Amino acid sequence: MAEEHPADVFLWRNKKISAGVLGSATAMWVLFELLEYHLLTLVCHILILSLAVLFLWSNASTFINKSRPHIPEFHIPEEPVLQVAAALRIEINNVFAFLRDIASGRDLKKFLSAIAGLWVLSIVGNWCNFLTLFYIAFVLLHTLPVLYEKYEDQVDSFAEKAHAEFNKQYAVFDAKVLSKIPRGPLKDKKRD
Repeated sequence: MAEEHPADVFLWRNKKISAGVLGSATAMWVLFELLEYHLLTLVCHILILSLAVLFLWSNASTFINKSRPHIPEFHIPEEPVLQVAAALRIEINNVFAFLRDIASGRDLKKFLSAIAGLWVLSIVGNWCNFLTLFYIAFVLLHTLPVLYEKYEDQVDSFAEKAHAEFNKQYAVFDAKVLSKIPRGPLKDKKRD
């Protein structure tokens, strides 16, 4: 069987796997969001069922002359956990550096983009909870790449026009508003 790559799943190269992944995500969203089932409850119920079946199987095996179930030992190796922790630390430090760069006041365009993005996220967060937002992002991740691949020329043309219009509007905003904001002595100072 050929190895599936994430890009193949996102671009629907194997429709059964892609539909299965999207269907599983939809089932999980329905379970947790619409039926208001909680993850901790689900994990506990699965563990209860698993432990009960294994316990009964182990004890019943002597009565029905069957072998006991083989329950493998499971240990989490230290090295992968440390690698994940180190990678996570690096990403968190990058986010802190990015936020510090924005807050330092050096790049007004980046600052305004961050404020606008956070404002839009706060509005979206007011409409739906994190799980629904995560599900929407997951569905978009499974539909937009294949749609882009199919309609690439039209999307690129529209994106170029939108980018040109954004730049034109930003230039007007810069000329009418941002250029009129007085700059403090920080701009004239030489940076170390």
